[in-house]
Amino acid sequence: MKQILIMTAVLSVIAMSAVAQNKNPFIPEIHGTIRAKYEYEPQIDKGRFEIRNARLSVEGKVIPIVRYKAEIDLSDEGTIKMLDAYVRLQPKDALKFTFGQMRVPFTIDAHRSPHLQYFANRSFIAKQVGNVRDVGASASWTFNDRMPITLEGGIFNGSGLTNQKNFWTDNYNFSFKANTMIARQFNITLSCQKANAGDVNVMMYDAGAYWQNQRWHIEAEYLRKHYAHGSFAPVNAVDAFAAYRLPLKKGLTSISFLGRYDYMSDHSKGTKDESGNLKIDDPERHRLTGGVTFSMGKKSLQADIRFNYEQYFYNEGVTPAISEQNKIVLEFVAHF
Repeated sequence: MKQILIMTAVLSVIAMSAVAQNKNPFIPEIHGTIRAKYEYEPQIDKGRFEIRNARLSVEGKVIPIVRYKAEIDLSDEGTIKMLDAYVRLQPKDALKFTFGQMRVPFTIDAHRSPHLQYFANRSFIAKQVGNVRDVGASASWTFNDRMPITLEGGIFNGSGLTNQKNFWTDNYNFSFKANTMIARQFNITLSCQKANAGDVNVMMYDAGAYWQNQRWHIEAEYLRKHYAHGSFAPVNAVDAFAAYRLPLKKGLTSISFLGRYDYMSDHSKGTKDESGNLKIDDPERHRLTGGVTFSMGKKSLQADIRFNYEQYFYNEGVTPAISEQNKIVLEFVAHF
């Protein structure tokens, strides 16, 4: 019943926005992304259909310098999640102050929205190690027109998305991110973040770069995660991939050919064993991914068909989680 009421309210807003959007610049903009996929794992000879995301967002302006955004995922692997809910003060195009719930400014790959991802499944950096949303305040400043540099920083509760009401702290989390675009093709991004793994403080450091033109996108990123007081071995994570886009004139917009290598050492989310020590939640693994993407439409109205194969490599004796094994993935993505 709750989902029906939410959907009814959202569809009503979409209908009103569609009628009025061209008449008034302060009418909210509605965007959405739906990802539906099928996965098959040869090692266990089983498969599944899944709605990975059903995201809807509302964003707009109250006055020219005050903006807002609210984004909800009606089916994040079957769970409803409130993702973004913030107010942004933007006195100039290059200067932004954001207050509310948001994705923490950190890494390259973890900041990509689902419709902008290159592969059906996210990298280990984006999924397990560096993916954080929280409640707080952040600021962003972009300067230098010839070689734009963006500096971002924020302070956050450390409570996550669902533990806000009775959460009080004197131990805030923070993040800082700097990136520059050289010659409109080469990006360098450096970032750091203090976060939590359960009740243990962690510090993460990330460095990444990518080069792109109209056809190629080549990217590499490295993340290092330290746990306070040596309570768990530092985590290393790597993501490197290349994508070649072949533009087409009829039917499909383009076909992209992709290859990726990513790696993650033993990782703990903060769960503890009977002795009170942090335990391994994600065992060390390497992964090779190959794929092809068929794209249709344009940026504002976009559809992709992603076909990937993932090959995992674990240390001898490790029993991988049922969803973290070799798999064939067919995914359909629609963004509006």
